[in-house]
Amino acid sequence: MPACVCDIIRTCVVNRVTHGKGYIMKFILDFIKGMFIGVANVIPGVSGGTMAVSMGIYDKLVTSINNITKKFKKSFIALLPIILGMGVGIAVFSFIIPYCLEVFAFQTCMCFAGLILGGIPELVGETKKAFKKEQKGINAVHIIVFIVFMALAVWMAVANPSSVGATDIKVTFPMIIMIFAFGVICSAAMVVPGISGSLLLMMLGYYSAIMGTISSFIVALKNFDGSEIGHGLAIIVPFGIGCILGILLISKLITWLLEKFESITYFGILGLVLASPFAIFYKMNPSSFSLVVIIVGIVLFLAGAVFTYWFGEKTKSVDAV
Repeated sequence: MPACVCDIIRTCVVNRVTHGKGYIMKFILDFIKGMFIGVANVIPGVSGGTMAVSMGIYDKLVTSINNITKKFKKSFIALLPIILGMGVGIAVFSFIIPYCLEVFAFQTCMCFAGLILGGIPELVGETKKAFKKEQKGINAVHIIVFIVFMALAVWMAVANPSSVGATDIKVTFPMIIMIFAFGVICSAAMVVPGISGSLLLMMLGYYSAIMGTISSFIVALKNFDGSEIGHGLAIIVPFGIGCILGILLISKLITWLLEKFESITYFGILGLVLASPFAIFYKMNPSSFSLVVIIVGIVLFLAGAVFTYWFGEKTKSVDAV
């Protein structure tokens, strides 16, 4: 077994012995947060980066990704539960979310809008800390950045085509290169709040194909279908490699921006996050919903917002472990 892997396992054991239940609880909570980020990446219009902000794990995620080569052991241990949670969230909800969006579209979108907006107080708090650190207040640059990034999120929703595009992918070398490029592009959604990877895939015309490949791959694994497993790997592997490469590059940019222009960067993130509900609800026709549907949607919105705020507050002390 490689020495670095042994070191990581040894560190995990030491943490388990030293911190006991606190370490296990932190792992479980980060796993749950990762699941929410994974689920967000499945829903068109919902940003995994935004969900990371709302879950209060954004800085930890970006810092760990950015330091993966410099502090591999520490970064890997921090990222492991989040990545595992994301994988489970994407795998399980690649079946559930498309069904919910088709049958319970308004209620599902209201729930996720609540989950996102419930993290606004945490984001505002981080912005205030940035202002205090920089010892300055809001100026014209902050306002311009806020408006520009909010407009960007709105434009992405308006530019989204009505069709979900291709439903199947033929494995050819040019297609594999294209899928790799899609992974690089969509990886922005996992790092930059307000940008939806699923929405980008929809705009590129490959949302249904990628989601269908993931769900078919999981079914193929269950049934030990070698042909389907091979087809799925030929699509998922280059897409995943593209995502990893894109995340590494973009996380360095975000880290640099937070170091050099922290308050301005937070204002840009705030603009993206506040515009997210528009992207989620754009093209919906509320007049077609019954009173019961609207009431259930409002309840789910409030429940989502309260949960995110409560979850963020509750996990602050655990994150300090």
